[in-house]
Amino acid sequence: MKNPILLAAPLLVLAACNSQPKQPEVLDSNPDPMANRLANAAPVELPPAIRADKTLRCGDGSLVGVTFFQGDKLVSVRVPSTATPVRLTAPEAGQPYTADGGWKLTGDEKSVNVTPAGKAALTCHD
Repeated sequence: MKNPILLAAPLLVLAACNSQPKQPEVLDSNPDPMANRLANAAPVELPPAIRADKTLRCGDGSLVGVTFFQGDKLVSVRVPSTATPVRLTAPEAGQPYTADGGWKLTGDEKSVNVTPAGKAALTCHD
């Protein structure tokens, strides 16, 4: 018969092992310098979705590009239609859209009256 201590020795060695793997230690050696600022920042409001993007012909034969956004408080106007867009806003839906420099736009996707900064008003339709 074998010695019971010799049979129990391997079991004691296995019992001493930790069967749970040790969790890796995570070191943040490159902290985010803006973490506090981002955590305390106010929520960001996304821009409204585009409702319609139109190119309209004006009475003088020129083309004007107008992008209408959901909510009826924002339009983007290109005079002429290939120019850099200008953002016009309205305080409430249904009121004229305006921007600095004298820009003004009234109307909808079918017909608009637009006054570019420093230029005469244009009546445009599709």
